[in-house]
Amino acid sequence: MMQIGATLPAHNLQVFQVRRAVFECSGSPLNPFKHASARKQPENLSTETTQKHLSNLETLLQKQSLSRPNPNPPPDPEPDAETRASRGILEGLSLASVWPEMKAAEDMSPRHLNRLQRLLSKSVEFSPRNSLGSRWREYHGSRDWAGMLDPLDENLRREVVRCGEFIQAAYHGFHSKPATSPEETQWPRHVALPDRSYRMTRSLYATASVGLPKWVDDVAPDLGWMTQRSSWVGYVAVCDDRREIQRMGRRDIVIALRGTATCLEWAENVRDVLVPLPDETEGSGAVPPTKVECGFLSLLTTRGEHVPSLAVSVVEEIKSLMEKYKGESLSITITGHSLGAALALLVGNELSTCAPDVPPIAVFSFGGPRVGNRGFANRLHANNVKVLRVVNSQDLVTRVPGMFVNENLDKKLRATGAGGKLLDALDASLPWSYTHVGTELRVDTKMSPFLRPDADVACCHDLEAYLHLVDGFLASNCPFRSNAKRSLWRLLNEQRSNVKRLYTSKAKALRLNNVHATCGMSMSNVLPSPS
Repeated sequence: MMQIGATLPAHNLQVFQVRRAVFECSGSPLNPFKHASARKQPENLSTETTQKHLSNLETLLQKQSLSRPNPNPPPDPEPDAETRASRGILEGLSLASVWPEMKAAEDMSPRHLNRLQRLLSKSVEFSPRNSLGSRWREYHGSRDWAGMLDPLDENLRREVVRCGEFIQAAYHGFHSKPATSPEETQWPRHVALPDRSYRMTRSLYATASVGLPKWVDDVAPDLGWMTQRSSWVGYVAVCDDRREIQRMGRRDIVIALRGTATCLEWAENVRDVLVPLPDETEGSGAVPPTKVECGFLSLLTTRGEHVPSLAVSVVEEIKSLMEKYKGESLSITITGHSLGAALALLVGNELSTCAPDVPPIAVFSFGGPRVGNRGFANRLHANNVKVLRVVNSQDLVTRVPGMFVNENLDKKLRATGAGGKLLDALDASLPWSYTHVGTELRVDTKMSPFLRPDADVACCHDLEAYLHLVDGFLASNCPFRSNAKRSLWRLLNEQRSNVKRLYTSKAKALRLNNVHATCGMSMSNVLPSPS
């Protein structure tokens, strides 16, 4: 042992020895084997006792075994009195209770294997379903979600995540059978909805106005669904559970729309010239004409060979449900991702004028592009269509079209008071004068402790990544919440290369890397969705 006296000045040595004596007599809570009644202890421990204590300490601090767990493990042996005492003292040293930052860091640390294993499991852990009651209109956007986004209201967080899960069901419904047959269009496709309180009432199809040469199908006959003009794009569902209706304060109707999945849908996406709506008259003065992207409008209004247009299908179904549940309090929730987010805005515009007594309409979109000009945004606002856009700061799709002439430049120029009439003239004449619609909820991939800060473009636009970020979002000036409940299993499955290596290695150690073999959900052998 190092001799302390050799390193201390002579005038301090006596003080140190007195304090050491007091410490030894009073008993230290850090040593469970030393009691206050023991006034004297041998100055030098024997080699055998030292080795025994070091062995006990190593046993307590050794890492959790990473071997495959035994399905029938033997019962743990009862610890002896010495081990129980040591464990009690170590557990009592909770530094996290003194420094909350240490607690947050420990909760988010990959060393916290129990929590990580729960997050990586396939079992879903739901947030509490609080009763929305008389406040349901606020959560549906009656006040444009004022005061509920930053910090994010916990009830609104759950409603937003649930909307995203409805979209995921639309993706799965398409991938289960991407090809569309004439016989199938007569009946709703079976879709496993994430909420059993809802019942699917109608399948929705989008038809492209452009086509590919027939020789493309001859070259790749197995990928005919990629070149088909009409594709299953989503569904309409209605809440049928009385307890859920009571909790939400009304009967909700959901319209869920997936993102781009076929070649012809991609072709429509790049037709980014603004065109007037069919029922639009020329604007005058300070009122710009209502224009939307040509390709999105085409997918909304084009009729297929065996199916009506998306606009006609939605309006017919909503009118039917309004008549069926006449007299009840209803709401319409439209949700979509990527292309589905753009179509959701156009569907909301169609429904807002389809009947004089249309229920409140709210659009929850994820990673959506711009859809129309300032006149289109004004029209949705005038028709009381509420829009909540969930935007990832790293998602490039939310910045197009209209990269050079958009709402940011328009806002800056109008704030200076210069060129108002000139901007109105540009809105009416330029073919790429786009603007976003509604209220924005902004999240950021870099805020997640699980995702790499340099995650690629596909990850930043991925729907599961969006839901992961929303589930962990507290406020714009707060870190990722440590008690986030959403499982990382799907995120690790779909974006493994964009998850931090610490977590992928832990997942591998926990024998969770072969997720396809354990998911219990068969997927068709088709190309994954580009989103």
